Amino acid sequence: MNNRKYRVLIIASHPVQYSAPLFQLMAQHPKLDILVAYCSLQGAEAGLDSEFGIEVKWDIPLLDGYPWIQIPNQSPKPGLHSFFGLINLDLWNKIHSGKFDAVIAYTGYAYASFWIVAAAAKISGTALLFGTDAHELSPRDGSGWKVHLKKLLLPWIFGLADTVIVPSSGGIKFINSLGISEQRIQLTPYVVNNEWWIAQAKQVNKNLVRQEWKIPENALVILFCAKLQPWKRPQDALRAFAKANVLESYLVFAGEGPLRSELEAEAEALGIAERVRFLGFVNQSHLPSVYRSADLFVFPSEYEPFGVVVNEAMLCGCPVIVSDRVGARYDLVQDGETGLIYSCGDVDALAEIFRTLLSDPEHLKKMSNAAAKRMETWSPHQNIESLVQALEVV
Repeated sequence: MNNRKYRVLIIASHPVQYSAPLFQLMAQHPKLDILVAYCSLQGAEAGLDSEFGIEVKWDIPLLDGYPWIQIPNQSPKPGLHSFFGLINLDLWNKIHSGKFDAVIAYTGYAYASFWIVAAAAKISGTALLFGTDAHELSPRDGSGWKVHLKKLLLPWIFGLADTVIVPSSGGIKFINSLGISEQRIQLTPYVVNNEWWIAQAKQVNKNLVRQEWKIPENALVILFCAKLQPWKRPQDALRAFAKANVLESYLVFAGEGPLRSELEAEAEALGIAERVRFLGFVNQSHLPSVYRSADLFVFPSEYEPFGVVVNEAMLCGCPVIVSDRVGARYDLVQDGETGLIYSCGDVDALAEIFRTLLSDPEHLKKMSNAAAKRMETWSPHQNIESLVQALEVV
């Protein structure tokens, strides 16, 4: 039996509300000695989130409970939305002098810093693990030329890794289709802090939350929780809700973004504005109350590599409806049991799902229980043990 402790450098672009709890658990694992190197502190520090369109600072601790350092960013235009937004040159020396068993790059190949990490790991002989949450070649903007370019470059890019880590079974199929053998692919489930979400959900006073929303206690509530961006297709949820026209039902949008004014105007035009609520940006500590106070969660995205909001909803006992472009569908959404899957953009099909489910409270309850049950085996424990297994191999 191998009892050695692996010294691992984890490279992350910035602190993320989902990653911090996972790093805390990694730091406690008997086989891991981790150090997290951040290329930016956006998220832990207040800053403009261009996709929300507002300044965001997450209201849960992102830097507590695990060892971390910040690597200076030499980019002339620092940021998270361009290739040259992260140029952290000191990563080279850190990898060469750190005597790490492995480097795990969560930065992604779309940043210059990733290539500094990859080159330093290869030259120093340090095992390199990195991956993607993608499950298909299609880019967010749908550009055909990007698909062709990815077909040419991705087999080489992922071929650089000693092990490619992916968050879903759809990711395994995708990376394998690029010519990477399954022996070099490791599934590390995309997870959140399950215990925290379950504990927080149990404390929610649903009636009080609905009072704040000005929604009747016994009404039926559909929730959309995501950035109000075009690729999330919030307009599909709005139009399907109008088509379904279920009595005593409400649609709640939790999230901010450039489509908000359009959605508000369309709700007025459709004559349903009095049954639609816009909560704006909801910070992390308040999200459990949002999920727990809804009867159904809808996620119509046309581009969604995974969609961790599905985890959150299911942990709060909220059944999910997702489009067939959402990566979480592969492992979390068992059609008809923990949720339902429909063809992206088919508003009529989505409206029919709304009508069917909202008229069958018993089925909704069964799906709620099944959703919570599914999450018992999709947890941080599975993620970390899978990562340790990958380190054993390399």
